[in-house]
Amino acid sequence: MKVPIGMSMLEAALENDIDIEGACEGSCACSTCHVIVQDMEYYNKLEDPTDEENDMLDLAFGLSEKSRLGCQLIAERTLDGIRLALPSAT
Repeated sequence: MKVPIGMSMLEAALENDIDIEGACEGSCACSTCHVIVQDMEYYNKLEDPTDEENDMLDLAFGLSEKSRLGCQLIAERTLDGIRLALPSAT
């Protein structure tokens, strides 16, 4: 799906009826928008997660080395082609 530059992956998922919760509405206060970046090439293009994001990821089910919060992943040109997955138990 196409995501406008500047939009979070959480917002894009919700707008496209993807079943992701986002209980805190994108304020980085929960882990319900936990996603897994499918390709390390794209994961390495991302800025490091903030301490707040890491704190929330610590609470996420199915955490992996490529886990991020969808509310903190903002679309930009360098991420064109990124593939994300939801953890299997969400």
